[in-house]
Amino acid sequence: MIEASFAMQYPSKDLFAVGDDDMEWREFVTLLSGIMPETPLGQIIKIRSEDDDDILQHFTPEQHRIRNIWRNRQMQQVLKQSNKNEVMKQMKAMFKSMAA
Repeated sequence: MIEASFAMQYPSKDLFAVGDDDMEWREFVTLLSGIMPETPLGQIIKIRSEDDDDILQHFTPEQHRIRNIWRNRQMQQVLKQSNKNEVMKQMKAMFKSMAA
């Protein structure tokens, strides 16, 4: 998807030059930061980040699926982090009680 987006956005750039399998990180970041919403990657980012209820009402089932998968993944990461924080609080309390 990234290559397709780069090819669409930068048609004059030869992304598939023979013998040039590597792209410098700085160049990659520069190209990626300029990705427009009309590219495949831009569309996915747009779907994942949409919060406007009026726009969400007009999403297709596929767009809702993409957005829901992303939101569920993000929520799982938030829950994991909050669980880690809770465990750390409990461990600190345990060590404090042991030291007293």
